[in-house]
Amino acid sequence: MGRRDRSARGGPMKVLRALLEHLDRSEPVAMATVVDVQGASPAPLGARMLIREDGRTLGTVGGGALEQRVVEDALSALRERRSQLRHYVLREEGPDAVGMLCGGEVRVFIEVHAPAPTLLLIGGGHVGQPLAEMARMVGFRAHVVDVDPSRATLPAWEGFPVTADTFIAIMTGDANRDEEALRWAVDQPAAYVGMIGSRRKVRLILERLRQRGVPEERLSRVHAPIGLDLGGRSPAEIALAVLAEMVAVRYGASGGMLSRKPQDEPSA
Repeated sequence: MGRRDRSARGGPMKVLRALLEHLDRSEPVAMATVVDVQGASPAPLGARMLIREDGRTLGTVGGGALEQRVVEDALSALRERRSQLRHYVLREEGPDAVGMLCGGEVRVFIEVHAPAPTLLLIGGGHVGQPLAEMARMVGFRAHVVDVDPSRATLPAWEGFPVTADTFIAIMTGDANRDEEALRWAVDQPAAYVGMIGSRRKVRLILERLRQRGVPEERLSRVHAPIGLDLGGRSPAEIALAVLAEMVAVRYGASGGMLSRKPQDEPSA
């Protein structure tokens, strides 16, 4: 089970205050709330528990095996950045069973609170400019590194605080600079690393990085050539294809056409 703060006995208001503190610091956190109870259960309706990415918790949803399962599911939801409604049966066996003897059933809503995604755009040229503008329109915080100070919002990519909510797009227009940026980016804990360029350019840069000792598992993370195949050729259309791929990665989607999905699959 996650490690519980010693201050966990402070009650629901302390849990809510802690949530606000995490939001103020732009730190990802999950709030688990008991929204339905049927039969015997240690979890009272409305009970709340805060779960941090390191497994620490504040508050309680009943303790025991139920709480352990909720923490596991909350950590999974945090990794996926997706809220979930979970069903738990407080019996030893059967569907959704958690290994308890109470016999009741509980539904818990696990709400993920994550900071807005960040786009680190290395290269603010003819594709980068519309990409930054579009990214801001869909909720990204966009930062631009460029040799032209008039296009840049940051002086350099080194030292940028990359997190699991950061998306890195490399499009400097200079192959050597792209290579250096990519060499740095593959070592970062970013949600996404992409580089623009022809297949030949991408192949050559990746091969040079292999020769420089970059492990294959890091290079396999790179989306290059960058973007979805939308068929567009103009800078804005290419930017749209890049952003579409980022959004698909963010939500764990395929990026395919909804009209081509099988009829029995749920769609948005």
